[in-house]
Amino acid sequence: MPRLNRVLIANRGEIAVRVIRTLRETGRTSIAIFSEPDRTALHVLMADEAYAVGAGPSKDSYLNLERVIEVAKRVRADAIHPGYGFFAENATFARACAAAGIVFIGPSPETIDALGDKLMARKAALAAGVPVVPGSPGPVESRDEVKAFAREIGYPLMLKAAAGGGGKGMRVVRSDAELDAAWDLTRGEAQAAFGDGRVFVERYIERPRHVEAQILADHTGRVAFLGERECSVQRRHQKLLEETPSPAFDAATRKAFGEAACRVAQQVGYLSAGTVEFILDEHKRFYFLEVNTRLQVEHPVTEMVTGLDLVAEQLRVAEGQELSFGDTPPEPRGWSMEARIIAEDPSRNFMPSVGAIERVRFPQGPGVRNDSGIYRGYEVPVFYDSLLDKLVVWGADREQARLRMVRALDEFVLEGPHHNVAFHAWLALHPEFAAGNLSTRFLEEHWRPEALKPGPEASNAALLAAALHEREERQRVQVVSGADTTARSTWKWGGVERGGR
Repeated sequence: MPRLNRVLIANRGEIAVRVIRTLRETGRTSIAIFSEPDRTALHVLMADEAYAVGAGPSKDSYLNLERVIEVAKRVRADAIHPGYGFFAENATFARACAAAGIVFIGPSPETIDALGDKLMARKAALAAGVPVVPGSPGPVESRDEVKAFAREIGYPLMLKAAAGGGGKGMRVVRSDAELDAAWDLTRGEAQAAFGDGRVFVERYIERPRHVEAQILADHTGRVAFLGERECSVQRRHQKLLEETPSPAFDAATRKAFGEAACRVAQQVGYLSAGTVEFILDEHKRFYFLEVNTRLQVEHPVTEMVTGLDLVAEQLRVAEGQELSFGDTPPEPRGWSMEARIIAEDPSRNFMPSVGAIERVRFPQGPGVRNDSGIYRGYEVPVFYDSLLDKLVVWGADREQARLRMVRALDEFVLEGPHHNVAFHAWLALHPEFAAGNLSTRFLEEHWRPEALKPGPEASNAALLAAALHEREERQRVQVVSGADTTARSTWKWGGVERGGR
């Protein structure tokens, strides 16, 4: 297959910026798309070319399949990188790319279909000899079916949407009395989010850990395990902080875990980057959950300990090349953590927040990485995911990584919308987190909004920091959004070249 020189990123925000950086490093042309509210987004400003695809709502822009494909064809894109979210796990979109003669950077549509349905994924895991959580063999059609299953294995149970992901369409049920409301809510949420109201049932494991395996696979049939990631700190089934390796694993568990993940991938002929997700019970027995057929939000922690560029590996596979490391994946080194910095208010049940970024200063220094899509003056739109920045740190061991995260969070200056920087500082300093005692119920058991109420000393420190930052801002040259770009390479905005030299 010829080299993929012109790559369109069918996404936005920090993941689009992340992909652009690898495209730039590998000498490829980056092509951004944007909705009207994203006209001044960072990924638009950084890309070599940028084209409008519609209005603010995702369905009118980033999820407008016909429009995205039309733009890709018009600008002669060789390939499309979907990032995560939007079309990343959409087999119909992958087929549309193929029909247009454009390479979809990811697994085949058939693989996406096979693994996008959780029931089919469970069957693939069972066929590969990988343990799954006991559950219904197929969708359940009524409350009575769920009650019959409960009589067999007992409560609590988990109702789960057969399609989709992202923590949507999931409810814990602890009794017959809870079932009626949970049944309607789960089916309704599944239908609204995924257009598929099918629900199945699993035994609910109390206080599980959520651990996932990063895999890479190429056309030779080679599947590489690049280590596990601990993702147990969550709210509403959505991850907040991830780390690698998992503090729960010893060498024997890690080996068995990696082998199980690779068997699932081989069972379906997997290609490109993917994540096989598991839960661990209190005895550290792992059970298959699902496969995310895309690059994961938390992939930077794997990059930090392996030294690999996972986007670059995706590009190699899409071009028909073998993985860069052959049969021997790099041995992970040290420890990495990622805090998702989100525009939300932890004191109000993590309610999303919007507005202009008034001030921002990212932490720096040894072992610190920021994957971000924001800058001073950027307006956080109401239409999309509220992830602002991924703060990633590396240390020689877990304690160094944790303390480095504490230091980096202390340096983080972010003013405008509500955000969860202070929450992450609370988390990193919590004695149970420091000890590695994690579960998906961590916040339920430990988090209280009043933990962030500042005392007099904290208030004074905050005021001092704000004053120092204000002085710095007044002394520096002001950069105005949309300023002259003549010092940059030619790029396009909505198809119009600007800034050429």
